[in-house]
Amino acid sequence: MNPRIYVLTLVTFAFGSGAFIFAGLLETLAADLHVTTAVAGQLQTVFVLTSAVLGPVAAWLFGRVDRKYMVIAGLSLGLVLHLACAMTPNFPTLMALRALAGLAGAMSGPAASVAAASLAAPDRRGSALAMVSGGMTLAFVVGIPIGSVIGAMFGWRSTFLVAASLSALALTAVIIFLPRVPAPPKREGGGSLPLPAIWPFYLTTFLTFAANMTLNLYIAPIVRVGAGVTGAGVGAFQAMIGVGSIAGLWLGARAADRSAGRGWILQGFAIQATAMSVHFAATHHALPPGWPSALLVALGIFLAATALFSITPVIQSRLIQATGGAPVALALNGSVISMGQALGSAVGGAALAAYGVPAIPAAALAMSLTALTTLTFLFPRAPAAIPQAAA
Repeated sequence: MNPRIYVLTLVTFAFGSGAFIFAGLLETLAADLHVTTAVAGQLQTVFVLTSAVLGPVAAWLFGRVDRKYMVIAGLSLGLVLHLACAMTPNFPTLMALRALAGLAGAMSGPAASVAAASLAAPDRRGSALAMVSGGMTLAFVVGIPIGSVIGAMFGWRSTFLVAASLSALALTAVIIFLPRVPAPPKREGGGSLPLPAIWPFYLTTFLTFAANMTLNLYIAPIVRVGAGVTGAGVGAFQAMIGVGSIAGLWLGARAADRSAGRGWILQGFAIQATAMSVHFAATHHALPPGWPSALLVALGIFLAATALFSITPVIQSRLIQATGGAPVALALNGSVISMGQALGSAVGGAALAAYGVPAIPAAALAMSLTALTTLTFLFPRAPAAIPQAAA
């Protein structure tokens, strides 16, 4: 593995930590800014919607810009906005700043994936993409739990200072260690994408993140009701997302390297549905209070993360195969991820506001089963043929 890919892992680590850094303090943040928890959850909705809308635009406008410079621009913007979030005077201002922060992710995320694919040997691209996605795993293992602990000690504003520090660390590493990575050459035939071949991959990405984010953003109330844990203790459960992500990426990388397809994807959604069933049982107190309930919640978190991160490298690898690593294709995938997260956070917030915490895993389970049924019929049975222009 090219050691410079680890620098790109640090980029996604900083981005992933910043994206979810406040999740463990969501209820505290909401109370301090005088809004409900469901409304505060929409901070993530505006973040991912901005990323979804502006990702393809940024890829089109800056498609010929060196990927290193795109990553630097995204990290710099994120650094400034995290600092601004820490000093925000009210909820509307924080909402606006989070919306702008989505642009930083739209600039740096797809660029990091394209750079990783360019730096890796063709037969190692699946593993390289899994390594970059592993930055998100590291965020859940280290970055986000640290944010929750520091936030419990010094207030929710300090979580954004942690995010700014991580962006500064990644920015320094990129400037010093990452080589220039020219954008991929234009595809023959005017640069059009083979949409008939790749739309099932986008649909899979959308459904995966929609089902997962319905529950994941509201992890603090889920842990409070299911395990009876609040405050800094939520960080330990957030770290379980990272543990599951490690397992999922290990499995997904190897699946991508051997060109796994439909069966692997359906298996992932079945595991995700199982995870949401476990959370549903936990929030209805299926086990006695104390360590049995805590273990049940931790199991649900682990299974959901394993499912999500085992699917992601397979889809990214197939997209790069089918499009030759076109920046717009990866940016569109990033937009689809963001749209799925936006739908999930909105559905989770609506379920919480209407029926309470136990309704969150119920909604996530319904979305997982819908996705499993849909992709049973729509996901291609065999890998799509690589267009001649990409080959």
